[in-house]
Amino acid sequence: MTGQSLKALSEANFEDNEISINVGGFKKKMRSNTLLRFPETRLGKLLSCHSKESILELCDDYDDTKNEFYFDRNPELFPYVLHFYNTGKLHVMGELCVFSFSQEIEYWGINEFFIDSCCSYSYHGRKMEPDQEKWEEQSDQESTTSSFDEILAFYNDASKFDKQPFGNIRRQLWLALDNPGYSVLSRIFSVLSIVVVLGSIVTMCLNSLPDFQIVDGNGNPEEDPRFEIVEHFGIAWFTFELVARFAVAPDFLKFFKHALNLIDLMSILPFYITLIVNLVVESSPTLANLGRVAQVLRLMRIFRILKLARHSTGLRSLGATLKYSYREVGLLLLYLSVGISIFSVVAYTIEKEENEGLATIPACWWWATVSMTTVGYGDVVPGSTAGKLTASACILAGILVVVLPITLIFNKFSHFYRRQKQLESAMRSCDFGDGMKEVPSVNLRDYYAYKVKSLMASLTNMSRSTPSELSLNDSLH
Repeated sequence: MTGQSLKALSEANFEDNEISINVGGFKKKMRSNTLLRFPETRLGKLLSCHSKESILELCDDYDDTKNEFYFDRNPELFPYVLHFYNTGKLHVMGELCVFSFSQEIEYWGINEFFIDSCCSYSYHGRKMEPDQEKWEEQSDQESTTSSFDEILAFYNDASKFDKQPFGNIRRQLWLALDNPGYSVLSRIFSVLSIVVVLGSIVTMCLNSLPDFQIVDGNGNPEEDPRFEIVEHFGIAWFTFELVARFAVAPDFLKFFKHALNLIDLMSILPFYITLIVNLVVESSPTLANLGRVAQVLRLMRIFRILKLARHSTGLRSLGATLKYSYREVGLLLLYLSVGISIFSVVAYTIEKEENEGLATIPACWWWATVSMTTVGYGDVVPGSTAGKLTASACILAGILVVVLPITLIFNKFSHFYRRQKQLESAMRSCDFGDGMKEVPSVNLRDYYAYKVKSLMASLTNMSRSTPSELSLNDSLH
C-alpha cells in the first residue's frame, strides 16, 4: 500500500471516528476524538502517522486490510489504559504489581501524575518500599561478599603453616588463641583471659576507694600490695598472651595490622612505659615532672576492657557498626550542632540579664547540649517563661534529632551481628586436623546469585529510568 493510499485510508477512518486496537488478543475499537485528547501518548501519536514505517515505530504490527493496530503487551493491564483515555485518570488496583504497572504506562506514554488522588498515595508508597529495603539488600550482598573474602583470607592464613616448621602444631595453637570457641582448648583460654581482664578492671576501681588507699611517709599515695600483685599477674598474662599470639601468627608482618592485636599491645604498653618513667625519675630527681606522665598512663588501664572484643561477638559487631556508620554518626552530630547553636543563642538572648548561669553563649552551649541529649543535669535551668518554652522546644527537638539516625545505626548493628555469627560458624566448621583437606564451608551459589542479582538490579534501574525521562520530556514538549 502506498503512502497516499494509507493517508487516504487514515483520513477516511478518522471520518468514521474509530480505530481498531489489538493488545495481546484483546480487541477494542476506540474513537479518534478520545485519543486526540492525549496527543503525546502512544495511541494519540498513531493518529498523526501517514506511513506504514511510522506506524510500525509505535506498534508491533499493522494489518492494512483491517486497519488494525497490534501491540504485543499484557492484555490484562490494557483496561486501565482504556479507563485513562475515557476519564483522564489512572486507577491502580491493590493486587497489581506497581513496577509492572509503571512499565506499562511508560510504554503507552502516560505519566504517573495522571494517577488519581485515591490511588496515588498507595501507589507511590508501594513503589518506595523496595527503596526502603534497598539498604538491607545491599547489606546482605556486602555481607556475603565480605564474609566470603574474610573466610578465604582465614583459609589462606591457615594454609601458610604447611610450609613452616611444626606447622600443624602452630596452626592448632593459632586457632585456639585467635578463634574463641573453636575447640575446648580455645574456650578454656578465652575464659581465663576474660577473668584476668575483669579482675584487672575491678582492682583498678577498688584501688580508687579511700579504704584501700595507702600513703607513704612523704604523703604520696601508693598502691595496695594486694592489688599490685593482681596487676603484675594481669600484665604477665597479657604479655604472655600477646607474645604467644605473635609466635604462632601465620604472618608476622601483618600481625599488628589487626585491630585486636593493637588493643592487646596498648593494654600493656602503659605499664612498661610507667616502669621506665619511674626508673628514670628515681635516677634523675630533676625529671620529677615525668611522674605525672606515669599517673596519666596508669589511667589508660581502663582500655583493657576493649580486650573483651576478642571474646565478644557483640563488641566486634559494635566496632564494625561504628566503622561503617560514619555517615549516620556525622549526620547525628550535624543535627545536634545545628540545634545546639540555635537554642543556645535563643536562651542567651532571653536569659542573659536574669540568669548568671546563662550569661554567656558558651555556657548556653553546655545547657543546650545537656537538654538536646535529654541528659538534664539541672545545674543550669532557665527561669523565665520564655526560657522554659525554649527549653521545652530544645528537648523535643533533641528527641527527634537523636531518634532519626539511631534507627539506621541499630539496623546496621543487627546486620553486622548476624554476619559475624555466620562468619564464626563458618570458621568453626573448618577441619585442619591432618592438614588442609577442604575449603571452609561457603555457599558459592548464594555468592554468585547475589552478584548476578546486583548486576540485574543495576541494569533494571537503568532501563527503568531512561523511559521515564523520555516520557516526561515528551509530556513537557
